[in-house]
Amino acid sequence: MGLALRDTHFHTYADYLSWPDDVRYELIDGIAFAMAPAPLRVHQEILGAIYREVANALDGKPCRPFIAPFDVRLPHGDEADSAIDTVVQPDLVVVCDRSKLDERGCRGAPDWVVEILSPSTAGHDLIIKRRLYERVGVREYWLVHPVDRVVTVYRLHHDRSQPSGFGAPDIYELKETLAVGILPEVVIDWERALQNVG
Repeated sequence: MGLALRDTHFHTYADYLSWPDDVRYELIDGIAFAMAPAPLRVHQEILGAIYREVANALDGKPCRPFIAPFDVRLPHGDEADSAIDTVVQPDLVVVCDRSKLDERGCRGAPDWVVEILSPSTAGHDLIIKRRLYERVGVREYWLVHPVDRVVTVYRLHHDRSQPSGFGAPDIYELKETLAVGILPEVVIDWERALQNVG
């Protein structure tokens, strides 16, 4: 089962900004997807633990971490903000190019995106958002599966002999530690992250 659509109309960021705050949406290619209700406690515990480790590792460095709700606007080119048709709110993003940051969030692809999967969003994150992040050039995309206790990691190809896009994913158990490929100074200690998850 996918996320509910707001309607069947094409929308832009100008529409998105006019909607009431009581229901959150993400826009992907002009389609408004209703975001799931407040996530479960396990989702928040894992996200908070990952964010703490990332923020500590990046303290005083150029790359900046942000957690949802945080608008990531993904233009197709140099269109005005009001005309952008894709705006997402990943669970966690890291942006290393500060010129992409403004008062409304981020305009352009973050370097690293993390989504914590839940039953209501898994298909959306695994299929629709993975394709989107690949298309716009997110350098690394992590899908954390709390129930299965694994993380699926997609990385952009750096080999010019291969087509651009994500390579085959790597899958790791949520055990011991895992460094972020594009930010090796960021190391997630899964035992610490999961210590309060029952």
